[in-house]
Amino acid sequence: MKILSLIILLLLSFQQEVITGKVIGVTDGDSVVLLLEDKTQLKVRLEGIDCPESHQDYGEKAKQETVRLCFQKEVTLHKTGLDRYGRTLGFIFVGDTNVNRELVRTGYAWHYKKYSKDPDLAELERNARSQRLGLWSQPNPEAPWDFRHK
Repeated sequence: MKILSLIILLLLSFQQEVITGKVIGVTDGDSVVLLLEDKTQLKVRLEGIDCPESHQDYGEKAKQETVRLCFQKEVTLHKTGLDRYGRTLGFIFVGDTNVNRELVRTGYAWHYKKYSKDPDLAELERNARSQRLGLWSQPNPEAPWDFRHK
C-alpha cells in the first residue's frame, strides 16, 4: 500500500499546474504578466521559445505580436517550472491557441533549443525559416542569446 501511495504521489508531482488569469502586461515578446483571480500578479516567461530582445531587429514586432495574441485576454497557463530569475515558465493558451507555438510558427520567436527539446517547436521553426516568415525574412537574423552576450 505504501508503494502504491508513493507511485500516485510521484505521478501527481509530474503533472503540470494549470492556472487561469488575464494578461495585463507584455514585457517583451516572450514575457507577460498575468492577473490572477486573487488579484495577485504573476510574471511568466514563455517556455521553449526566445523572442528577439526589445532593442534588436524584430524585437518590437515580436512584442506587438504577443500583445495581439493575448493582451487583455483571459488565458490558461500550463506552468512547467521556474527559471533562474524566479519567473514562472509555461505555455500560454488563448482558447485552443498555444501562444508560444504561434510565435514560432509566424517567425517572431526562435525555438530555444538550449532549454527545450520540443520536436513540434523545432518543426515550426524549420517551417518559418523555409517560408522566410517574420524575422526569417532578414538575411542573417541574430539569435537573442547571441545578442545578449555582446
